[in-house]
Amino acid sequence: MSLVELEIVDSIAIISLNNPERHNAMGDKMDEEFFGILERLRTNKELRVVIWRGNGRSFSSGRDLADLGVRKPGVSDLDVIERGHYWTTLLYEFPVPIICALKGWVLGGQFERALLCDIRVAGESATMALPELEHGVITDSGGVARLFQIGGVSLALDLALTGRRITAKQALEFGIVTRVVADDQLDESVIEMATLIASRPALAVRMIRENIQALGNPDVVSTLRREKIAQSYVFSQRMMNNGDEN
Repeated sequence: MSLVELEIVDSIAIISLNNPERHNAMGDKMDEEFFGILERLRTNKELRVVIWRGNGRSFSSGRDLADLGVRKPGVSDLDVIERGHYWTTLLYEFPVPIICALKGWVLGGQFERALLCDIRVAGESATMALPELEHGVITDSGGVARLFQIGGVSLALDLALTGRRITAKQALEFGIVTRVVADDQLDESVIEMATLIASRPALAVRMIRENIQALGNPDVVSTLRREKIAQSYVFSQRMMNNGDEN
């Protein structure tokens, strides 16, 4: 079974996370499949819009904890973080708009990655949070830069430090999502939005996106650099505190 499904309808790509029994928790294999699809799609000259969604009840419950801390021989924590950051860069540098259809659990790194996409539409069931501190690590996918841009220092610190869950309605009030719809209308709503954008002149869409991204992406890039150093340090201290001499 593929953990990530791809459907292309005319000029719209629909990417669906496909591990519904685990609320689409993103392990290494799903990460590789998802970003492998993005790598292939980025050179598709006919593509106009990407929809990112999840099968089942949730968009994604975040990092699969079964993979947390697992390293192949010779692979350092820094290697893992840099690989994740390379993949994350594909999202905010992707050549066409990415619309996220959020429902159920939208947690951790996948919440951060959704924040780096162009537009977020939430189903009424969506619950969003950054629970990293509960697991002794920090946010490291650049999403807090977007939260800062959306709602300022207080919003970013509130969500990152407390890990509190926010509802779709609260996310709309904060500006994290732009629309909230019934869950059973979510797919239809994002397809309608994607179809509208795909009908616009491709060059004009590209120029508008590049102008707007130029305002925000430098903050994301600088945040990722700091997060790489900080997360590596956090990992090293955890290993020392656990008595591991690695």
